[in-house]
Amino acid sequence: MSKGKTAIQFSSLFGPAEIICQTELTDRDSILLELLRLLAYERSIGNVHEVYKMILERESEAPTIVGSGIAMPHARLPTIDQIVVGVATSKKGIVYAKNVDNPIKLIILTVSPKASPAAYLQAMSSVAKICQDPATADVVAELPTAEKVWKFFDQGGIILPSYVRACDIMRPAKVKLQEHDTLEKAITLFVRHGLRDLPVVDKDDNLVGVVTTYELLRVCLPDYVLWMEDLTPILNFEPFAEILRKESKTWLAEIMTNEYATVDADSPAIQVAKEITRQRVDRAYVVRGEKLVGVVSLGTFLDRVLRG
Repeated sequence: MSKGKTAIQFSSLFGPAEIICQTELTDRDSILLELLRLLAYERSIGNVHEVYKMILERESEAPTIVGSGIAMPHARLPTIDQIVVGVATSKKGIVYAKNVDNPIKLIILTVSPKASPAAYLQAMSSVAKICQDPATADVVAELPTAEKVWKFFDQGGIILPSYVRACDIMRPAKVKLQEHDTLEKAITLFVRHGLRDLPVVDKDDNLVGVVTTYELLRVCLPDYVLWMEDLTPILNFEPFAEILRKESKTWLAEIMTNEYATVDADSPAIQVAKEITRQRVDRAYVVRGEKLVGVVSLGTFLDRVLRG
């Protein structure tokens, strides 16, 4: 589904025959297996138990909860050439994972071609709007027939985007610095979260710069130290001691850099790879205008595109 192709409705990827309505099962594994058996019968997805194992491994490691009461488990298969979707609803709710507090009432299971990394991301992006409504799972779970569940998706006019956007693969930028913060705050966050760089925002959440661990080390180690063969005079980290004495009085403006990768939220996700490579960094910041809305690390990009 490349940019410029005819829009595809999400409801065209499945029909009432691929929907399990108001299941009596209450545990995740049983309903996933039942869904896969249904898809194997209706859509010939291949070896059910192999796909089941793949999905369980992924969901046990990181449950794909995409909204309140909504899960979207998935797998990539080399044996299919188009995306396959199955839906299950539960009025009682399904116990999904130990670290998922609320019961899941709507499962949207997708199986996509391994050679088409955009397929699942486009499907996930298309249902993002309904997933944001906390009432969606309850509403769909109350629908009494598979036909009515399918019509919910069909009448909603849910369209698969023609391409995957940066905002479709980003994660929230939960850890960030304010422009009035000091070096002391930056060091604390670096150590606490194990990050290599931190975004700096103003009072309106506009991205104004980035503080990196490299810049921090550069400040700690004067240029002359880099040329010293004999490090005996600083074996006890004397340059760092000086920084520690000043950390609460050193403003971020003194050490932050303006050289970092940014991508507009609605840009094609491939732009993320381009900017990360061009800037030789391991993450790109996602913005709308100047406002910081998310971040895509190299690890996230590889996971979403190559393994998602």
